[in-house]
Amino acid sequence: MAEKYIPRLQKLYKDEIVSSLLKELNLSNVMQVPKLDKIVVNMGIGEAVSNPKLIDTAIAELAQITGQQPIARAARKSEAGFKLREGQKIGAKVTLRKEKMYEFLDRLISITLPRVRDFEGVSPKGFDGRGNYTLGLREQIVFPEIEIDKVDKIFGLGITIVSTAQNDEQGRALLKAFGMPFAK
Repeated sequence: MAEKYIPRLQKLYKDEIVSSLLKELNLSNVMQVPKLDKIVVNMGIGEAVSNPKLIDTAIAELAQITGQQPIARAARKSEAGFKLREGQKIGAKVTLRKEKMYEFLDRLISITLPRVRDFEGVSPKGFDGRGNYTLGLREQIVFPEIEIDKVDKIFGLGITIVSTAQNDEQGRALLKAFGMPFAK
């Protein structure tokens, strides 16, 4: 029987990060060590109000980036100023868990973020107070999965890394252990 594939960061977490965070955060129990819960990748397409075909493009590109089929997100309420109707599709999102989550984080940290123009590290201010981290990218073309020649519209995307950390200090320590390049 073939051995089950374990992503590099998941193996790193089990072998090294758990024990180092246990000491670093002065925790008494291994179960208190923060771990990744899920990663949500969200793409809001405001121009989809006037051009609904952009949603299909965004969904296809998000599927390429994450390796998982995204779902279209609809507007919750109408907004006359934006010519937006309730139920109109204006975005796409993917929730990654387990192996796909670790694979995506690995590609994000080691390949994608260094490709960002004028990159000096991610903002250390993206924490929400409960150990979860959100980062925004201005263009989807920094992902190597996207072929730049075939892109007709640049979309930004938000990436939220949800962890079991109790506070921002624990969340920052967890992401730093994974190699997240925080700005000084």
